[in-house]
Amino acid sequence: MSWILTTTIICFFTLGTISAQGQKQALEKTIQSTRNLVALWKFDEPSGKPRKARGKGKFRLYEQGGKVERVEDGPVSGYSIKLDGTTFLSLPNDKTGKLNIHGPGSTVTVLAWVKWSGEQTGFLGGMWNEYQDGGKRQYGLFISLPHYNGRNQVCGHISKTGKPTPPFPYSIDYSASAQEVPVNEWCLAAFTYDGTHIRSYLNGKFIARDPELIEHTAGFEGYPDGLVQSKNPYFFPEGLGNNGSDFTVGAVLLRRGMGNFFKGSIGGLAVFDRALEEEELQKFADLSF
Repeated sequence: MSWILTTTIICFFTLGTISAQGQKQALEKTIQSTRNLVALWKFDEPSGKPRKARGKGKFRLYEQGGKVERVEDGPVSGYSIKLDGTTFLSLPNDKTGKLNIHGPGSTVTVLAWVKWSGEQTGFLGGMWNEYQDGGKRQYGLFISLPHYNGRNQVCGHISKTGKPTPPFPYSIDYSASAQEVPVNEWCLAAFTYDGTHIRSYLNGKFIARDPELIEHTAGFEGYPDGLVQSKNPYFFPEGLGNNGSDFTVGAVLLRRGMGNFFKGSIGGLAVFDRALEEEELQKFADLSF
């Protein structure tokens, strides 16, 4: 009887392991077969090695600020990178190739599987530089941009000029999910830009936000009482500029140096040069968790 019970338990866990591995394989296959994939990083390389993408190029991301730890935990490959608030990954602008999405009619989706510590604003991935030459912002996925009503939310940022948004001192042009990002729990953060609207998603779900007063906008020229707008979707018909930023994961360049360090784990990152539909993002989420 004991032998039968032990065998049953072993078989149960073996089947569970196979099922989990099969789910990861199904997720990766689904991502790679989705139209307009530019890059997918699974972050399964050992610490100290460049992180290579699948897609329209290998897009090798190199460690900055020290070695980036690999941990055995993640929805895509079973692994993830662990960022401690001092380290990040980067690809020089002259190596970005197809990641340099810009120009009239350009569209983009960035999505990342993350486990966020909840401690601070964190940059997940994209071409975003807030300081050099007055700013080289282009597109980027953030967690928690509190200054303009994005606290603890998924935020998708787009820029045409690379500079702050007149008349404000910072770039205000980002969408923010209605849902808050859970702390220390795997989730799928994503944003899309279709050339007219930026939309932010959590776990494949888009929830619209009603127009609201945006914090820190009162008293500026043309806005004596502040700006009222919807943060999700965010109306931005200006398009994507070709502004020359590096592609980074886990931090961006600020006036004081690198900042907006993401603290937590990133278990995968993907970029598409198309605005994915909610159904496509929901399918990724369903296969992830």
